[in-house]
Amino acid sequence: MSPSIDRTALVFAAMVFGAVPAQADDLSLARKVELLIEAYPETLRGSEDGSILFRDDGPPLPIDDGKAKNHAQKLASGDIEDSLSQIYPPGPCETRPEVDVDPGRIRSEALMKRLYGGSALAVEASLVEIDWFGSKLPVTKRQGVARALEKVRDELKTAPELKAFLAPLAGTFNWRKVAGASNLSVHSFGAAIDLNTRYADYWIWAGGKPGRVQRRDNKFPMTIVDAFERNGFIWGGRWYHYDTMHFEYRPELLAIARAAGASACRQTFPSENSVSRGR
Repeated sequence: MSPSIDRTALVFAAMVFGAVPAQADDLSLARKVELLIEAYPETLRGSEDGSILFRDDGPPLPIDDGKAKNHAQKLASGDIEDSLSQIYPPGPCETRPEVDVDPGRIRSEALMKRLYGGSALAVEASLVEIDWFGSKLPVTKRQGVARALEKVRDELKTAPELKAFLAPLAGTFNWRKVAGASNLSVHSFGAAIDLNTRYADYWIWAGGKPGRVQRRDNKFPMTIVDAFERNGFIWGGRWYHYDTMHFEYRPELLAIARAAGASACRQTFPSENSVSRGR
């Protein structure tokens, strides 16, 4: 089948079944890098010769290390290109990702360290406390994370029935590795938050293995997810290797999603649309 026929078939499927539009994956790497730079103006100043440039005039960081990687290798040691390779679908609807579709779970640790600090002490120097439904949360002020989280809080305060999902928290800043992995968690950089574990579903807790995960059972209202996403945070419930209590600040992925026309409400079948189910 020719590429043009493939595209026609995909577009037709999107119209009939509500799938993500075919053009969502057609956004060029160069455009994705532009949106990445725009998302972190405090630290990033541009790109040149295949590398990201920094405002502190530190060494440029290559966008692509030139290594072919499978999904596990991208998770363990992803570069910037790897971290932008999967389109994140935002919106007030649930998604059911295919195997190893983990948009945002792949990260460039080297970039994260340049954005937030290369050690626990460096990150701690930028932590501030914010009020969160009766608790004081340590989060980074760098890249506007604390300010963005306060906006989420202020939106969710208007719906007191949601408080049970939002507190007590499982945590924010914690310099540690991802469970069962060698790379650092975004919690290490003070840029992630885990909500109430009482309502959480996590692929490891459910007995999943890498690349073989059972269907998740999300208990968090999509109103919460939508508020986080509109303020720059992605949701671990969008990952095949899911973590439904987890949110992390990744505004570049949401900017890329907007540019690509990606939407959770066009990715799922109507029966999985959380709005129609009242979740």
